[in-house]
Amino acid sequence: MADVLGDAGGGGTKATKLPIPGKRNILITSALPYVNNVPHLGNIIGCVLSADVFARYCRLRGYNAIYICGTDEYGTATETKAMEEKCSPKEICDKYHKIHKEVYDWFGISFDEFGRTSSSQQTEVCQEIFGKLLENNWLSENTMQQLYCDTCERFLADRLVEGICPTPGCEYDSARGDQCEKCGKLLNPTELKDPRCKVCQTSPRIRDTNHMFLELPLLRDKLEEYINKMSVAGSWSQNAIQATQAWLKEGLKPRCITRDLKWGVPVPLERFKDKVFYVWFDAPIGYVSITSCYTNEWEKWWKNPENVELFQFMGKDNVPFHTVMFPSTLLGTGEDWTLMKTISVTEYLNYEAGKFSKSKGIGVFGNDAKDTNISAEVWRYYLLANRPEVSDTLFTWADLQAKLNGELLNNLGNFIHRVLSFIAKPLGQGYGSIIPDAPDADSHGLTLGLAEKVGKYVDQYVESMEKVKLKQGLKAAMAISSEGNTYLQTSQFWNLYKADKPSCNIVMRTSTGLVHLLACLLEPFMPSFSHEVFRQLDLPLERRISLCEEKGDIERAKQPWKTLPSGHKIGTPHPLFKELKDEEVEQYRDKFTGSQAQRIVKAEAEKLAAAHLEKTNVSGGEKKQQAKSSTGRKPKAAGGGGAVEAGITITRLDIRVGLITKAQKHPDADSLYVEEIDVGEAQPRTVVSGLVNYIPLQEMQNRKVCVLCNLKPASMRGIKSQAMVLAASNSDHTKVELVEPPKDANVGERIKFPGFEGKPDDVLNPKKKVWETLQVDLAINTDGVACFKDIPFNTSAGICKVSSISGGSIW
Repeated sequence: MADVLGDAGGGGTKATKLPIPGKRNILITSALPYVNNVPHLGNIIGCVLSADVFARYCRLRGYNAIYICGTDEYGTATETKAMEEKCSPKEICDKYHKIHKEVYDWFGISFDEFGRTSSSQQTEVCQEIFGKLLENNWLSENTMQQLYCDTCERFLADRLVEGICPTPGCEYDSARGDQCEKCGKLLNPTELKDPRCKVCQTSPRIRDTNHMFLELPLLRDKLEEYINKMSVAGSWSQNAIQATQAWLKEGLKPRCITRDLKWGVPVPLERFKDKVFYVWFDAPIGYVSITSCYTNEWEKWWKNPENVELFQFMGKDNVPFHTVMFPSTLLGTGEDWTLMKTISVTEYLNYEAGKFSKSKGIGVFGNDAKDTNISAEVWRYYLLANRPEVSDTLFTWADLQAKLNGELLNNLGNFIHRVLSFIAKPLGQGYGSIIPDAPDADSHGLTLGLAEKVGKYVDQYVESMEKVKLKQGLKAAMAISSEGNTYLQTSQFWNLYKADKPSCNIVMRTSTGLVHLLACLLEPFMPSFSHEVFRQLDLPLERRISLCEEKGDIERAKQPWKTLPSGHKIGTPHPLFKELKDEEVEQYRDKFTGSQAQRIVKAEAEKLAAAHLEKTNVSGGEKKQQAKSSTGRKPKAAGGGGAVEAGITITRLDIRVGLITKAQKHPDADSLYVEEIDVGEAQPRTVVSGLVNYIPLQEMQNRKVCVLCNLKPASMRGIKSQAMVLAASNSDHTKVELVEPPKDANVGERIKFPGFEGKPDDVLNPKKKVWETLQVDLAINTDGVACFKDIPFNTSAGICKVSSISGGSIW
């Protein structure tokens, strides 16, 4: 059920559409998804899915509409991602453009053109607009101070800088140089407190560099005239108006439109030959350039304000760039551009107890949704029913289950299946798959009452969709299904079939008309569902209802007994939705806990552990015996003294995730550090470590480590050490590194080893040589993973590793 309309899907040859005089011509865009990651559900509902629903609705109404989108490919984030994945920016863009396209195809997004901003058309259009702005004196050149990293030998673009947000009351410690993710405040990198280079983590210095600025203050009058007119004509949402007015109230400032980067549209000035355009200058121009890839006559869409309406879809954080920056850019050219009429803005869709985040990998992503057994139609329905139109909404697996089982299965699916399966029954029990005649439907009281209610819901649906109130439109359509169920139940059609066949004929013919109407109204929301209903009705797509005003379609939709001809033979009905069970919900909730990276690491660790257990035949009763046994050789005892206790297992060690809150040199020993480490207890533990000669003091601060917590406390040069930090060394002991848990591991959680379970000793008895016996089997594998007998150190967030050592020992 995840196929897409042939005339508006992701593939196939489509006729190019141009504006038609006398028709309603609608140009639809959704915010260009950034190409450095996989889109999550919040991104999908925030732009591409919402715009797709409206585009499909426009086609249903007979409007001449095109839907333009593509991947936003230039800028710092792409360069950063390329560094992380050790490839070129173009390779990153090629990789993620393909992933985005695959995700959107699976979701049934009906783009007329899905392009890219790294095209030659983008360079051409962007430079041409820049030239017009320069010619019209809306640009200025200024020297600005920018952070420069001496280690990386480069100016640091906004996203290559992190630091503490300067906004009072926020002070988020990982704010980006362009915007604080926590409070949403737009920033300049030099405003950050304690800035650091994202690549090498060193502190950058401020250095002068020249850039081009768009003089927004000079364009204010033109901009405000546009905003005042179009925000009313286009019925801008309150959140869009508020975000725009906030920028205006704060006072427009010249906005830098160039950057010291390599990956981007080159600035066509000799003295700026080493600079490119800022992504928020060139990205909205991508709508234009992608349209130029769709048709060489793109100006008929973009320079035709009298005949074309522009609708734009986005999340709330993108609003000022579309209501202030982009219109100012176009107005400054002095040309007659098609400016945005209506802006549809979503708030945030949050995930379970937190926030969807691409950068942190939190939430369900498009490729994750594909990998579930839940159809694209269910995902589309849930996201649209939960669309955050006026306030943030919350994705929960329990809510998804409730909407699938309650609204889709028990309401919509139940109504359609009851109707079609009864008609498909053999004569004597049903209608032999033939829709009956119903000549007296116009005077049937129950049916007329239903028609009146359906008519009101159809009007509500149209009114809501015209205003881009998609959630309300969906609600109106689903209300028709509820009325259909009530109609069936009230009529008791199963009794009418024997007692009053003419009345039963009316009920059944009217109900099949409702089935058809629902398939039509819900096509923008769940296209593959609608296509499946048409298949079960045995009707070609051309026979679907349109909602064209001039054809009288809306009025006909209010008389469902007239929709399908009597004598028509339907196809084979079968259930449209599958129940989502409690145990499946729990599996999904567990599967999608943590970040994507953590889930990948966790899955790899589980695979590795499972392979190890299988290899060593640890199963059932053998598992306990294996856990108690050694590797076939007698355990060694360090120093040769003391008896070694039999049956020593790794579970006796209390190894926890710790956070070093403070580290300093030992006052009486040059080679020792003294650390205060939080291990999840009321008070931090004092730990003495012999790491001075291997790890710089600044690298010991505020980092997570693996801590052995049940060694007997020992005094080291006058300071009692209450635990031991685990470190690893290479074979010749020339390099030492800390064993590190994942960044998101919980402080105080115990390190686990799959296949071994049990409580640790309160305090290890030195005479029993427990630590010394187990330590010989602790090692770093060739992938840098900390292991006990090939089984990784596991946390809730993934496995523990070292930064670069391969094949070393742990001590």
